Amino acid sequence: MIIDGLARALDDRLRLSPITRRALAKVFPDHWSFMLGEIALYSFVALILTGVYLTFFFDASSADRVYQGSYAPLDGATTSAAYASTVRLSWDVRAGLLIRQTHHWAALVFVAAIVMHLARIFFTGAFRKPRELNWLIGVTMLTLALANGFTGYSLPDDLLSGLGLRILTSVVESIPLVGTWLAALALGGEFPSDAMIPRLFVTHVLLVPAVLVALVSLHLGILVRQKHSQFPGPGRTEHNVVGSRLWPGYALRSLALFLWLLAVLFALGGLVQINPVWLYGPFELAQSTSPAQPDWYIAWGDGALRLFPSWEFRIGGYLVPQPFFPGVVLGGLTFVALYLWPFAERLRTGDRRQHQLLDRPRDHPVRLGIGVGALTFFVVLVVAAGDDILARLLRVPVYDLLSLFRVLVLVLPFLTGALAFFIARALRRGEAASLGELTRADLRRAARPAPRRPSGEGEPEVPVLDRPGERIELWPVGEVWRWRYRDEAGLTLTANRAVRSEEEAVEAARLAYPGVDRVVVPGPPSPPVRAVRAALRRWGRAVAVGSLLIAALIERRRDRRRQRDGDDESPSTKKAEITSGDGDPTCLP
Repeated sequence: MIIDGLARALDDRLRLSPITRRALAKVFPDHWSFMLGEIALYSFVALILTGVYLTFFFDASSADRVYQGSYAPLDGATTSAAYASTVRLSWDVRAGLLIRQTHHWAALVFVAAIVMHLARIFFTGAFRKPRELNWLIGVTMLTLALANGFTGYSLPDDLLSGLGLRILTSVVESIPLVGTWLAALALGGEFPSDAMIPRLFVTHVLLVPAVLVALVSLHLGILVRQKHSQFPGPGRTEHNVVGSRLWPGYALRSLALFLWLLAVLFALGGLVQINPVWLYGPFELAQSTSPAQPDWYIAWGDGALRLFPSWEFRIGGYLVPQPFFPGVVLGGLTFVALYLWPFAERLRTGDRRQHQLLDRPRDHPVRLGIGVGALTFFVVLVVAAGDDILARLLRVPVYDLLSLFRVLVLVLPFLTGALAFFIARALRRGEAASLGELTRADLRRAARPAPRRPSGEGEPEVPVLDRPGERIELWPVGEVWRWRYRDEAGLTLTANRAVRSEEEAVEAARLAYPGVDRVVVPGPPSPPVRAVRAALRRWGRAVAVGSLLIAALIERRRDRRRQRDGDDESPSTKKAEITSGDGDPTCLP
């Protein structure tokens, strides 16, 4: 009662009910891959919730503090305030270690979900018009996620994070002309400076999260404003969206995903140890940890630094040190390529149409080959970041592994990319539905060169042709009209919005399903029949018809038996009829 009254009072003043109805009626496709973006969103929410708790106990300062707490090996040691508060939070604050480790795991899942979501968009062509802006926003969010992950990783001021920050500072300082100035601006002086931890803290908890919240809001706003992309299927065209409404179906599934994600993250935070800073000790310039590897999402940079040869040269009297190419050029070219890819592909293909339907990866072998090759390249770099651990486990010299990785990082991406291109072309040209159904004929057909198309010839947008049995059905519901699509196979897709007149319903239906000209008004649709109920009804009819047939056969057999018994009677038992003079029959023995 109270909530209903408040809602009515708010709606009377702000008129939110029409907007709310339209928002709740929005349709989302029913495919698991669309949940990757929601996993990233909910991981970000988990990061904010756990991060707020951690800020209550973390001391973002480089000043000296004497640690006094439950961890005996450090009790009485003088460390930085940041490191002392991190150890105290892990050992002495109730649920501190659980929240800190959950925060760290949420950061790893957050970046992983963004990368997987970006890969799904790339391989399915969801970056094409009109979604180029959302692609740019997504790439920017990936960049900010990497930056925020590294700043949070560096805040505890332990020996491992201090080494990582030292490496990144050297990479920034390797930029000619402006590198030293940029490093001093970010850290507040030469590394390590007293302003380093406070600036990292402000960047981690305020600047980058604020920009991320703004970009996430803009990303979701554009998603709501535009139609959601979808995979090809029955009844799905470039002009409609087939799936579940936001309320209640999709909202309940999304809420369940959020709760499951929180459960998994807190289970990881409570059961799987990560970043035990008390074992590393506080950061000291003269010390280092071995083995020392960063988190996976920045390990590719560490791997590139390890594999790139120690080449240095001068340009115009300025030294270009070795970290510049693997640290600055590689990362810069990667993100520039991501930003420019939608426009480069549109320039290459000449496709300027708006796309609602997604591509199957096999339909674009070149895009698939390039994407698989790039992913292979970065996976090799991530593995190469742990070459010292692998050398110890395999008991081989680390320099032998280094040489092996240098060969793999150059050869393996081309091999995997070429293999993906060849398989995609075989699937595209052949009739195989999956990889296991490929035949030798498909592979031979894929090895042949593709036929050339005339220059400037694109694929025209052909409307869906009207097939037998395909129609639009309309019916009135009170003062409004609703409509649904039905094909020859019996698939029924009902529109999620009602319109005011029959003409508006016909116009909306033809806009959603171009080429379907058959429109009927069958009246209100019958309620959906459950599968069990339909089966019982079908078998009941069959049993009734069978019973009638059996009864007819039994009755016919009885008639034949009566007739045969009558023909077999003897003449002595028959009675003779004698007609008297007045015409009355007289029976004589």
